[in-house]
Amino acid sequence: MSIVIVNEVRRGFYLDSVALMRFSKAIATLQGVEEAALMMASPSNRQIMTDAGLLNDLSIDAEGGDLIIGIRATNADAAEAARAKANQLLDQPTSSDGGRAKWCPKSIRAAVKANPDANLVLISVAGDFATAEARKALRCGLHVMMFSDNVSVEDELSLKTEARDLGLLVMGPDCGTAIINGTPLAFANKVPVGDIGVIGASGTGTQEITCLIGQGGGGISQAIGVGGRDLKGEIGGITTLMALDALDRDPNTRHIVIISKPPAKVVANKVVERIRASKKSFSVCFIGATGWDLPENAQFATSLKTAAEQALGGKALFADFDASAVAKPARASGVCGLFSGGTLCAEVQTLFQAAGEPVMSNAPVPGAQTITEGGDAHAIIDLGNDEYTQGRAHPMIDPSARDQALDKAMTDPSVGIVLVDVVIGYGAHEDPAGHLVESLGSSLKGETLIIASVTGTDGDPQGRISQIAKLEAAGILVAPSNADAAKLALACLKLEC
Repeated sequence: MSIVIVNEVRRGFYLDSVALMRFSKAIATLQGVEEAALMMASPSNRQIMTDAGLLNDLSIDAEGGDLIIGIRATNADAAEAARAKANQLLDQPTSSDGGRAKWCPKSIRAAVKANPDANLVLISVAGDFATAEARKALRCGLHVMMFSDNVSVEDELSLKTEARDLGLLVMGPDCGTAIINGTPLAFANKVPVGDIGVIGASGTGTQEITCLIGQGGGGISQAIGVGGRDLKGEIGGITTLMALDALDRDPNTRHIVIISKPPAKVVANKVVERIRASKKSFSVCFIGATGWDLPENAQFATSLKTAAEQALGGKALFADFDASAVAKPARASGVCGLFSGGTLCAEVQTLFQAAGEPVMSNAPVPGAQTITEGGDAHAIIDLGNDEYTQGRAHPMIDPSARDQALDKAMTDPSVGIVLVDVVIGYGAHEDPAGHLVESLGSSLKGETLIIASVTGTDGDPQGRISQIAKLEAAGILVAPSNADAAKLALACLKLEC
């Protein structure tokens, strides 16, 4: 069989990476197409396309502001049909309601001119260009939310230092979630407005906590994302400390939740001292960390669910959920966790370790093994990690990213339980539960137990109740939170098959 590679370079043509990923997926499903990618021609993207066998020599001279169409097909006709479809999608972008897309400004300066009252910009361009755009925004007096990743530590530190001097926030880079003045940004959920502030170095962790707070009758004043590296020693917690100051001054915020993987000790000490100086109460959820000495106005939370309960004044969430009563015996003693949310993956690892169960992961928390070490440990995988998302959409956008790993787990005789998350909300796939059920197909009739939780609310476009109903109708065990899903899996392991 003859393989055909077709490329086209569109000079000076920009489109958001999320839109390009959706278009790439649509092209890849066409008959005769093996793989397809539509990407901005940054050096990192060109390398991704080269590694995927999607570039020929004609595309080497493309520059960062150009867009590359890369198609690998089984024959010339299929390749040309795919190229025509790609150009049709690029030339006729549509709005979310199916109509023609509205005019959008082409620069930060044009956006400020068109919206003079705006004070925040969300940046989602390739990492090679994100720093320059963020700097332009700061100099226009705008707070910045950087959805973009692949920004160097040096650039992040420079931007955040400049922003601090200007009295502005830089949320990110790689900031996936925020709720500002009741408005969900990027991957976020529709939650009630209330008196609980959240500072998150984690996107899905912020989503889980804000949704649990909403389900418990509380609400969010602000949810400020800081980016996954903010609490590392190189950055020094610049945005976290500024967010603490902002929420401490906010009369509408009563309680503050801080979410992160274990921070650098020197940075953690700064955060703790800042908490000590506040008159407000705090929950500190450093997933995977233990033994923190906190002041009297703060509590340490060992899970996202515990942090939400503390924020609600000690109210127990889902007290009627009894994992032991719902549990079923597993056919084998192995658990495979396949997560689109990195912090949800980390939370499960910590809960398993606390129960004495060994775990391994591609994103291990302290005490867990790396996935390459193998052994008899349970495999808890973060499918949103860079190794799985290079050149393709995040699994929250495209749940098919989990399909191959799911099929492998369901046919592995050593795996008795498959543990998954379903994350909904703005920016997420329109029906992740439906896709999961369809992907499992006949495997649902097998002996492997599937346990899921749904992160989201009934106010989200997908609807949490609707998503849960689809899972339960297919025979999937659904727990009310990610932490409860982990406890249910542990309860199943205790039963004899």
